[in-house]
Amino acid sequence: MALIPTTILTGFLGSGKTTLLNRILQENHGYKIAVIENEFGEENIDNEILLQDSNEQIIEMNNGCICCTVRGDLIIALSKLIQQKHEGKIDFDRVVIETTGLANPGPVAQTFFVDEEVGMYYMLDAVVTVVDARHAMQTLDEHEEAQRQVGFADKILLSKTDLVDATQIAALRQRLSRMNPRATISTMDFGKIAIAEVLDLKGFNLNAKLELDPDFLLAEETHAHNHEHHGCDDQCTHEHHSHGDAHEQNHHHARHSDDIAAFVFKSTQAFHTAKLDEFLGGLVQVFGPRMLRYKGVLLMEGADRKVIFQGVHQIMGTDVGAKWAEGELRESKMVFIGKNLPKDVFIQGLNLCLV
Repeated sequence: MALIPTTILTGFLGSGKTTLLNRILQENHGYKIAVIENEFGEENIDNEILLQDSNEQIIEMNNGCICCTVRGDLIIALSKLIQQKHEGKIDFDRVVIETTGLANPGPVAQTFFVDEEVGMYYMLDAVVTVVDARHAMQTLDEHEEAQRQVGFADKILLSKTDLVDATQIAALRQRLSRMNPRATISTMDFGKIAIAEVLDLKGFNLNAKLELDPDFLLAEETHAHNHEHHGCDDQCTHEHHSHGDAHEQNHHHARHSDDIAAFVFKSTQAFHTAKLDEFLGGLVQVFGPRMLRYKGVLLMEGADRKVIFQGVHQIMGTDVGAKWAEGELRESKMVFIGKNLPKDVFIQGLNLCLV
């Protein structure tokens, strides 16, 4: 039996997850989706769909979707769903797991890699994060949970964009891309968005193309150049320094300093396999709890194929990718997203692993 693709839907309180789920459970999209609510609360699906007083654990919708209201452990909920599917009581071909607004999606994602039974039947497709464009800047400033939700995302859906102007949306997009350059960003209107923007994204597919926001890479290079030009020390983040004229100072003061941030390592030199394995293993041991997501395409010494790697916290996996094409730039490209990670330690260590 093919593994059942599963989407983790996250987002801060009031971001619009409920509205999106209502559409998924009601519209005729042709999919048979099981939606798992991980906890009851004010963030849950409207009472017209899920009755909090109901004793039913699984409610079937008119469009073939299913809503699972099992409380407690996610593994138990997933196991009960697959058991009822095998017994012919229900049918579904996709799963969407909604986290609570204050949840860290990391442990949910890890479930698919550490539990053997879950791994036998389910495959983590992607983490989709809904971001409230109206309140996102303040929420990201004040709540680490919101930053983590952005950091884990493979896809970011902006809601309530009708309540802000184009300049505010552009500033928010830039900030989100700095925090997580590998997540693509789309907008939705009162939960309305093409189902293809939510499902089958293959964000956790090791061999999926590593997408990086080109503006982020440009910003990184410009940022590094500015540091050299101004002679900043290693701790400079530009949000807290005053360089240049008044216009530049105002620009820097407008920037937001986020605990969750991303950086990229690139090199056309090949990696020494044993050195890289040892170094990455050490990074995961020391910084694993702070490493939200990391992924890369690696050029390895003596290999004619790309090596793909990615991880969530302390769990890291690798796979052999496609052959390097004739004329293709052979280059390692890695992105790390985490909380207060020491970029210099990562970059210097990776450089020492090159042949």
